[in-house]
Amino acid sequence: MNNQRKGRKRPSNTIPARMSLGGNRKISSDNEEIRKQSQDSSSESSSDSDDGEDSQGEEKEEGETEAPPSAKPAEVSSEYWNIQKLIKYAKAGNQTATIIALCCLKQHDLTQDINISAVIDIGGLEILINILETKDLKCKIAALKVLKDISGNVDVRKNLTDLGIVPLLVTTLAQPYKELQILAAETLANVGRVKKASRQVRRYYGIPRLVDLLDSASTAILAKDPKDLTPTELDSLAVSRAGARALWSLSRTSRNQEAMRQAGVVRLLARLLKAKLHPDVVVPIVAIVQQCASQKSYQLAIQTEGMIEGLVEYLADGTTELKRHCACAIFKCAEDEVTRDLVRQHGGLEPLIKIASDSSLRGLKSLLAAVTGAIWKCAISSENVHQFEELQVMDTMVDLLTSEENEDVLTNVVGAVAECARFPSNKAALRVAGGIPPIVSLLSGGTNAGLLENAARALGEAAKELESMEIIEELDGVRMVWSMLKRPYPAVQAAAAAALCPCIQNAKDSGEMVRSFVGGLELIVGLLRSTDNRVLASVCAALSIIALDRENLAVITDHGVVPLLSELVLSTDDLLRQHLAEAIANCCQWGNNCREFGRLGAITPLVGYMASSDPLVHRSTAHALNSLSEDAFNCVTMHQSGVVQYLLETIGSEDEKLQESSAGCLSNIRKLTLSAEKYKYSN
Repeated sequence: MNNQRKGRKRPSNTIPARMSLGGNRKISSDNEEIRKQSQDSSSESSSDSDDGEDSQGEEKEEGETEAPPSAKPAEVSSEYWNIQKLIKYAKAGNQTATIIALCCLKQHDLTQDINISAVIDIGGLEILINILETKDLKCKIAALKVLKDISGNVDVRKNLTDLGIVPLLVTTLAQPYKELQILAAETLANVGRVKKASRQVRRYYGIPRLVDLLDSASTAILAKDPKDLTPTELDSLAVSRAGARALWSLSRTSRNQEAMRQAGVVRLLARLLKAKLHPDVVVPIVAIVQQCASQKSYQLAIQTEGMIEGLVEYLADGTTELKRHCACAIFKCAEDEVTRDLVRQHGGLEPLIKIASDSSLRGLKSLLAAVTGAIWKCAISSENVHQFEELQVMDTMVDLLTSEENEDVLTNVVGAVAECARFPSNKAALRVAGGIPPIVSLLSGGTNAGLLENAARALGEAAKELESMEIIEELDGVRMVWSMLKRPYPAVQAAAAAALCPCIQNAKDSGEMVRSFVGGLELIVGLLRSTDNRVLASVCAALSIIALDRENLAVITDHGVVPLLSELVLSTDDLLRQHLAEAIANCCQWGNNCREFGRLGAITPLVGYMASSDPLVHRSTAHALNSLSEDAFNCVTMHQSGVVQYLLETIGSEDEKLQESSAGCLSNIRKLTLSAEKYKYSN
C-alpha cells in the first residue's frame, strides 16, 4: 500500500489500488467482481438511461451543500491537516490503527466544506470505499459511520456513486449484523437520491433487501413504548427505520416503486403505518406511501390495506411533516371515488379544513398546497361537498384566495372552489364572501395552465347564478375568459370555452356583448380545428349558445362554421357528439346552412348518433335532425339512412324535448312523403 510511486497523481475518478489493512485484510472476490460490474456500468453512455424513468433526479434538501473546491494551504486551518493525517493513518495502519483513525475522523464535523475538502483532496473517499471490501467487521462499521455523515453532501454522493459504492452497500445489506445493515441503509438513504445510484440499487437487487429490513420490527415491538424496549428490540426497530429511510429516497421513480411493490412492500407499509408510538418510523413510511400514491396499483392497495384510516389519524394529530405527507397522499389518491368516501367516513374532512384555516401554518407552503389539494379532490364527491358546507369551506377558500400568492396553493384553492360551486348554496356563499373578484384577477396574467384552467372553471360555475354574473360583467370577467381561448394549453381552452356558456346565457345583452369582442367570434370558430376532443366539445357547446343570436349566427357563418362543424361529425366521442349536434341544430337557422350541412355529408353520420347509449346524445341529435329536416333533400337522406326506426323509439321517451324533436322530424319526413305521393298521383 505504501509502494505507490511518488509524484504520480491518481485520477480522482478512478478506484485506487487495493490495500490490505495490516496484513490480515483480504478483499472478497465477490466484491471485486461487483466493483468491476459497477465500473463498467459507470462508463456506459448517459444516453443509456436504462428505462426512461420519470425520475425527479436528485432532490437537494435544506442544509445540503455543494461539494467545496479544493482548499489552498494558505486558507486552511489545523483541522484540515488533522483530517488528512487521520486518512493517512487509516490507509497505512493495521486494523487497530485504522479503527482509531476512523473513530477520530468521526469526531470532526463532516458537513463543513473545509472538512469535506480535506477528505476529498487526499483521496479519502476511495480509501473508505476500499475498506468496505475488507472482511474486518469493525473497520467496515467505522468506515460506514464516516460515509453516512459525509454522503449528506450533494456532490460527494455523486462521487461515491461513480466510485462504485452502491453494489458494496447492497452486499452489506445481506450481512447478518444489524449495525452494518443500519449504517449501509442510512448511507443508501443519502446516496440513493442520485438518479444513477437509485437505478443501480434496483439493478443489483437492493430493493428486495431493503424491503426485508422493514420486516425486522415485529408487531409486538411496534406496539411497545420506546422506553420499554430491550436493546435487541431497539436494534430491530432501528433496522426497520433505516430501511424505510432508504426506500423513501429510492421511491422517487416509477420503476423503483414497482420493484418495491413486487417485493411485497405494501403489506409492510400498512403494518408499520400503525406504529403510532414510533414517529421516527412512521414519517418515512408515510412519505413512501405519498410518493407511491400516484401509481394506480398503490392506490388500490392503500384502499384495501386500510391505510386511509391511518393517514386521516395522523392528519389530525401528527407533526407538521407528517400532516404534509398524509395530505399529499390523500391528494393523490382522492381521484378515486372509493378513497374520497373513505376519507369522509374516517373523519378526514374536518382536519383538512382545520389546517387550511389555521393562520399560523400559512408560512408552510408545501403543507398548505397538500391540504388544499386534498380538499379539492375530496370535493369531487357531492357528499363531501355537503359536509364541507357545514365547515364553511367557502370562507376558508376565499380567505386563502385573498392572502396567498403561491401558485400551487392558489391552483388547488380555485379547484376546490370550482368543485364546491356546483351547488347553488356555495355559489351564493362564494359571492357573499367576496370570492369572485380575486378569481377574475387570476385570469389577467400568468402562465400556470392548471391555475388558469381552474379559475375559468370556477367562474363558469359562478356565472350560473344571476347575481354572480352581474359581478363578473362589472369586472369585465367575460372578456378575460374569452382571452383564455388564445392560450396554447388545450385544458385552458376547453375550460374557458365551457365557462363562456353560462356567461353568455346569463349576460344582460349577450348578443351585443359577444359582438363587442373584436375578433372573438373568429377566434372561437377557429378552435374547431383543434385536435383535442375536450376543446372541440366545449367550443361546440359555446357556439350552440352563440348561434341563438341571429346576428352572431350570421357572423360565424361567414367565418366558415358550417364546413368546420361538418368535418367533426365522424367523431365517436359522446360528449363531442352531444354538443356538436346541438351546435348544428342552432346553426341551421340562418340562410342556406341547413341545406349546406346536407350537401357536406353531415346527415348520415348524425343518424348514426341515435345508436349511442347516451340519452343526452339522443336528445341533441334529435334536435339537430329536426332542424335539418326543414330541407326536403335532407329528409330524403335521413329516410334512406334509416332514421325513422330510431325516431319511432325515441318518440316514446320520457324526455319531453326528445319527444318533441323526434315528432317534429317524423312530421317533416311524413309531409315530404305525402307531398311526393300527391305529386305522383296528380301526374
